[in-house]
Amino acid sequence: MADYDVVALLAIRDGKILLCKKKHSTSLLILPGGSREAGESAVACLHREIREELGNVEVRSPELMGVYTDRAATSEATNPKTVRVELYRGELLGEPVASAEIAELVWFGEGDDQQLLAPSIVNKILPDLVERGILPWDSRARMHGGRAN
Repeated sequence: MADYDVVALLAIRDGKILLCKKKHSTSLLILPGGSREAGESAVACLHREIREELGNVEVRSPELMGVYTDRAATSEATNPKTVRVELYRGELLGEPVASAEIAELVWFGEGDDQQLLAPSIVNKILPDLVERGILPWDSRARMHGGRAN
């Protein structure tokens, strides 16, 4: 069982994905979303977390993209933690604004520095989304370097 179990949003605009930088706990970019409350469904959690983190926006037609487990962004070598990400793709209605514990929003593209990403994104999520054609990025690109070899 993972240390953290989160529901996250995959929002894509112009070939870029929306990521967040938190005010605390990690400097790595993460997907918007968060942990379920007791008795809360994944989709209800997604809607609540997106309103909390991205301001006055709504997610239209959330669709499950996959479930991914990897090292958590908050992990330290001396205290490794894991995260399970239940990822939903949806269209954002409204313009997202960093809110609550979110310090900054970033539209992350194919050529951007993947060393800025949480391990689950760079190791599992991006390779899967590119392989499946969900992200229109070059599938020949080395995912850790962001450049084709």
